[in-house]
Amino acid sequence: MANVSVAAEWQLLYNRYYRKPELYPMRWKHVDLGRNKVACAPFGGPIAVIRDDSKIVQLYAESALRKLRIFNSAGLLLSETVWKHPGGRLVGMSWSEDQTLICIVQDGTIFRYNIHAELIEPNVSMGKECFEQNVVDCVFWGNGVVCVTEAGQLFCVPDFRTMKPCKLADIPGMAEDALLLPHCLAVMEPQYTMSGNVEVLVAIGDGIVIVEEDGVQNVEMGDLMGPVQKMVVSPNGKFLALFTHDGRIIVSDMNFKNLAIDYNCESALPPEQIAWCGMDSVLLYWDDMLLMVGPYGDPVRYFYDEPVILIPECDGVRILSNTSMEFLQRVPDSTVSIFKIGSTSAGALLYDALDHFDRRSAKADENLRLIRSSLPEAVEACIDAAGHEFDVTRQRTLLRAASYGQAFCSNFQRDLIQEMCKTLRVLNAVRDPEIGIPLSIQQYKLLTASVLISRLINAHQHLLALRISEFLGMNQEVVIMHWACSKITTSLAIPDVMLLEILLDKFQLKLCKGISYAAVAAHADKSGRRKLAAMLVEHEPRSSKQVPLLLSIGEEDTALTKATESGDTDLVYLVIFHIWQKRPPLEFFGMIQARPLARDLFTTYARCYKYEFLKDFFLSTGQLNEVAFILWKESWELGKNPMASKGSPMHGPRIKLIEKAQNLFAETKEHTFESKAAEEHAKLLRIQHELEVTTKQAIFVDSSISDTIRTCIVLGNHRAAMKVKNEFKVSEKRWYWLKVFALATIRDWDALEKFSKEKRPPIGYRPFVEACVDADEKGEALKYIPKLADPRERAEAYARIGMAKEAADAASQTKDSELLGRLKLTFAQNAAASSIFDTLRDRLSFQGVS
Repeated sequence: MANVSVAAEWQLLYNRYYRKPELYPMRWKHVDLGRNKVACAPFGGPIAVIRDDSKIVQLYAESALRKLRIFNSAGLLLSETVWKHPGGRLVGMSWSEDQTLICIVQDGTIFRYNIHAELIEPNVSMGKECFEQNVVDCVFWGNGVVCVTEAGQLFCVPDFRTMKPCKLADIPGMAEDALLLPHCLAVMEPQYTMSGNVEVLVAIGDGIVIVEEDGVQNVEMGDLMGPVQKMVVSPNGKFLALFTHDGRIIVSDMNFKNLAIDYNCESALPPEQIAWCGMDSVLLYWDDMLLMVGPYGDPVRYFYDEPVILIPECDGVRILSNTSMEFLQRVPDSTVSIFKIGSTSAGALLYDALDHFDRRSAKADENLRLIRSSLPEAVEACIDAAGHEFDVTRQRTLLRAASYGQAFCSNFQRDLIQEMCKTLRVLNAVRDPEIGIPLSIQQYKLLTASVLISRLINAHQHLLALRISEFLGMNQEVVIMHWACSKITTSLAIPDVMLLEILLDKFQLKLCKGISYAAVAAHADKSGRRKLAAMLVEHEPRSSKQVPLLLSIGEEDTALTKATESGDTDLVYLVIFHIWQKRPPLEFFGMIQARPLARDLFTTYARCYKYEFLKDFFLSTGQLNEVAFILWKESWELGKNPMASKGSPMHGPRIKLIEKAQNLFAETKEHTFESKAAEEHAKLLRIQHELEVTTKQAIFVDSSISDTIRTCIVLGNHRAAMKVKNEFKVSEKRWYWLKVFALATIRDWDALEKFSKEKRPPIGYRPFVEACVDADEKGEALKYIPKLADPRERAEAYARIGMAKEAADAASQTKDSELLGRLKLTFAQNAAASSIFDTLRDRLSFQGVS
């Protein structure tokens, strides 16, 4: 009998059964859908209701004050607000995928509301053209909208997440002919188009055109000629349902080559609404009748004495009336197999076996033996059918039947029943009228549990969201975080200290190790509760989250302490730069001086990029030597500028910097050497500037003392060279070396010879020989070789200029066989010379033996 009562509620459309259970009696009062604009969100979402200002209202029936009200699917009021928007009549409204209510008014302005009827700023305009022409109609899809203006132009928002309106291509002839305004529109969503962009089907004149952003194309409709009054694209984007001017409902593929349905409705009056019921049938609604048409067989009619709204879902259509919410869907195959009148399927016999078992009838065993081979399939059918049921008692009975059958299955997956029980517990919890989300199992799987939890959170159903998260083993921190932020916003009367305790108790109770205290603190700061934010951020264990927030709430000192404690140089730099911009220099210097890591990082950066600021820092902290080093470095940097040498030779900018550095070094006893060095550097620069001015050659500045002397001698300015020597107390030995090689460089051999005879050179005559040999002047070298006191030096010098005999004579005086061997190698190419050295070595060997 139970099977008969279940199947008695079904309607047969050709060979497919449909059912229309009531989900809820509506809890609202005095809501007439016929006098209101209504927007219902899919997936059992909220219902927005606002009085339709295009219809006459009896003032005594309701308040003249126009309100936007938001209900759940059971008609329970969630929120309301007074509608205050200018901009003309409300043309249309719909819910986006993230359950934001999109409202479009006549001048093309888009207003957005959340589920709590709070206006989301900023408002968005569809554009100047839309504003000037006025919007007359709009068609919504999942996450976008297309608007039609009085001039027949189309404007589109392809994605509500970005809210960027665009104008679609103009339809030829529409602007000139007012009679060519569209009869109706339908939208091909981007996911179903070849181009990946929105395509709008526009019924105009006797045909249909497809309008995109960059063009318009005509649709070849074959024999289907004549104006189209209503049309809607199927959920999978492959079929189009049209209601024609002569009262036919036609379902065709998008190319109009294959007709799935062609039925004469015997009514030229177009339906108020048309919607797909899954992928198997199409619903048409007139003011008293709902007609369901399928590919074959007679249509099914449902009669209503009150207005209804059709809400398409992925597996059926929800039907909203003033008094009830129903769900029209095709009966699932598993349910048909069990409850169809006269069914002998394995599932039906298992379900019947449970009934006999409960009545202690022996027929239970007989039924089980009949389906022994197909028992796993029977169990699966009962589990699946339970999932599709909205009636809790029937769910329980079907799951008991599955459990009963499973006991006799040795190889059945044991966790299937458990998984279905978990799913149904979640679905039954959210279907409760107080929550009012009547999801079917198919909708739930498509929506996913995480999105469902997000929707519960947004509706401030935190306790249920938390329990579902816990039950399904999902992350609870998201729920706790949202609850904390909501608590802060709504608990303005609770003192900060008390509210902090409430929040911490909840965080610690739920052991939320990964909770972002920083994010909650940021929300508290945004809500104007800075003290609470400061207390919350103290509990944030991650410095990378904690420090930026401390800066944003003005706790710079604490932020610097936390950053330096973390040892993260990037964080320290973040705080340093923030304080640098916000605080006066002296205050900033005081803060970083007390923290070595911050101080060192600042000085490292400032040395590279901010000399002046670094000097101020060192002066404020009494580090005069550091300032002096900076000044000295600056003088070198200035020296790289070609304009620096054009200053006054006595008081050039570089000299001033070095003199300042010298004065600062002089103030500390530890830097006597640096002070003296700076003094001499300044003195040398002065002399070099003078030399550049007198010689008119920019070749002296930044050269060494030795190079300066050498350059003066090369230029013939011996007096200047002597002045530099005396000024910097250059030793005689260095002076001789420099002058010898300088005279050799300019090949002034007479002056070199004269210089060698002034007095006995303190460096000896070897440098004179080397200078001549390097200049390839053997004759000049011969003037000095005989004066070499050491016979080894004489021998090597003669060898260098190729005089073998003289080299041999000098070497023979040393009686050094190793030297003779080395000299022989020098003359390896000359056989006669080599023999001289061999003879000498033999003689030395003989003398040694004797």
